[in-house]
Amino acid sequence: MDRFAAKVASRGAKVLMAKDGAEAIAYILKLAAEKGAKSVAKSKSLTSEEIEVNHPMEDAGLDVIETDLGELIIQKVHEKPFHLVFPAVHKTAAEVAEIFEKETGEKIPVDVDKIMKVVRKYLRPIFLNADIGMTGANVGVAESGVILIETNEGNARLVSSIPDVHICIMGREKVVESVEDALMMMMAHPISAVGQHTTTYVTWMGGRSLLGEGDGRGPRESHIIILDNGRTQMQEDPLFKDALNCIRCGACMNICPTYGVVGGHTFGHIYPGPIGIPWTSEVHGLDKAADFAPLCISCGLCKEICPVEIDIPMMIAAVKDRDSEVNPHPRVNRALMAAEAMAKLGSATAPISNWFMGNGLFRWGMEKFVGIDRRRALPKFDRNTLVKRFKKRGPSPVSDPVKKVAFFVDLYANYNAPELGMAAIERLEVLGCEVVIPPQRACGYPYIGYGDLKSAKKVARENVDFLTPYIEQGYEVVSTEPTAVYCLKMSYPKLLVGDEKAKELANSTFEFFEYVEMLETEAPEEEKQAFSGRRFGFHISCHQRPLGAGAHAMTFLERRGADVELVETGTCCGMAGTFGLKAGFLGYALSQAIGEPLFDAFKEAGVEAIVTESSVCGIHLEEGTGLEVWHPLDLLKPT
Repeated sequence: MDRFAAKVASRGAKVLMAKDGAEAIAYILKLAAEKGAKSVAKSKSLTSEEIEVNHPMEDAGLDVIETDLGELIIQKVHEKPFHLVFPAVHKTAAEVAEIFEKETGEKIPVDVDKIMKVVRKYLRPIFLNADIGMTGANVGVAESGVILIETNEGNARLVSSIPDVHICIMGREKVVESVEDALMMMMAHPISAVGQHTTTYVTWMGGRSLLGEGDGRGPRESHIIILDNGRTQMQEDPLFKDALNCIRCGACMNICPTYGVVGGHTFGHIYPGPIGIPWTSEVHGLDKAADFAPLCISCGLCKEICPVEIDIPMMIAAVKDRDSEVNPHPRVNRALMAAEAMAKLGSATAPISNWFMGNGLFRWGMEKFVGIDRRRALPKFDRNTLVKRFKKRGPSPVSDPVKKVAFFVDLYANYNAPELGMAAIERLEVLGCEVVIPPQRACGYPYIGYGDLKSAKKVARENVDFLTPYIEQGYEVVSTEPTAVYCLKMSYPKLLVGDEKAKELANSTFEFFEYVEMLETEAPEEEKQAFSGRRFGFHISCHQRPLGAGAHAMTFLERRGADVELVETGTCCGMAGTFGLKAGFLGYALSQAIGEPLFDAFKEAGVEAIVTESSVCGIHLEEGTGLEVWHPLDLLKPT
């Protein structure tokens, strides 16, 4: 950053290192007063939105005009941007035509091309007559002192080149070492945002051209404001520093299931969407971020799609965690974080617990006093758990194993569907594996999802310590629950930063069907036609996407003659672990709204049943579609 600032100054431009928005705004207002400026033409700049620079400029008597079409629309209706890349994506052509009819007094038909012609005519005199042009910068290059500005409308090129005074406001995180780094960013931005190879206009700007000087006009000026505004604090925070790698592509909000339902005005402060939660926390305050952090359902898709691989879900969990020190977790979240204790109790008291779960009065009480929606089906508990059955069965029947497996049971396979866990264990044994069930806790993902990182770290530490001795003896960890595998592989190394045992556990953990595929080159002869003539729709759970994305389970079914169609909308089914169990909008209602398109897709696919490896997704899909939902191993049970 220091080299960039020095190079900028050597090109004749002025540099301000602004510690916050107030300092940046004071500099801009002083400069405008000195120049006797009356009008400011702006191109799209998220950093200027961050410090809300327009209002103080307008209060100082300046005429401020946004020249990016989306930003201009938003400015005219006095709203905040809806999306990082598409600020007015929520407006229809009819609404935009009406906005510019009021602005210009012209009758404008609801036709995009005709609207654009009116907008061009409206903006041309603004470009030509502005006293100050204001832009952001997509990149600053340290080796040359040049800024890179990308647009599809060309407005930033006009704003930065025509007025005598140019002001660029950029975050300090935008500075890269070299032009090669800048070129990489130039290609990453549009690909990740809209699938475009490069933006239509790419402007490299270093200082100001001498053209335009003379005839009484002084030197043309360029002012680069490098903004901190919480970025140094973010850089020093181990959990949040990776947020500075955000390239503002908007991919996380394009895939976010909640954002897709509620939009950026609800899911955001100034920075919207998933990445907006940690950014808001650091630059606008934890209280502002906490207003919309509960909308995150912790599906993890934002991390999966992020081109820079930022662990946004863990950052959001940290925001929730820090906010809980001021505003305690809601009762329903505390209940769901205690899922392991509840499962033990439900199993120990079965079948009485199951009777209560099916009783309407009891479910009404659960909804009223705990917050679990009475409409949501709950899995039945089994008193004879998997661990009990396994111990009762005695020693492993495999005497000369080809592999040694430490089975991670988690909650569902232990307390709700022990027959599923036994089927998995027996299949591993048929394939020559010695299987043990080590001491263990449930994976603890609800603690991460609802933002209790202290408890999440405690569970991670316990499970790493439980499983490490087995790994040291040559065992590999296998589980049938995708979220458990995700937790062991992805979450524990992040929770226990730098812990070599956590890394070793992550490297030694496998999905069940991934492991089966490693051992099975083809289906056993007696199973090769087990599903012949049958057509299934397959659902990938969110936490399975960064693992095997369901490919191994689909291969397992196809080797047995099934016709398997992957059915998806590209986002979450809506259940999101235990989120869809909760009553109210932040639970059942939002879960259903997210799930509707997927329910319709399965119904339209014409499949006989849905297959998924996720226990909770199965509950949601069965209720939403009316179709039977199976785990792949369940399909092989005798009818």
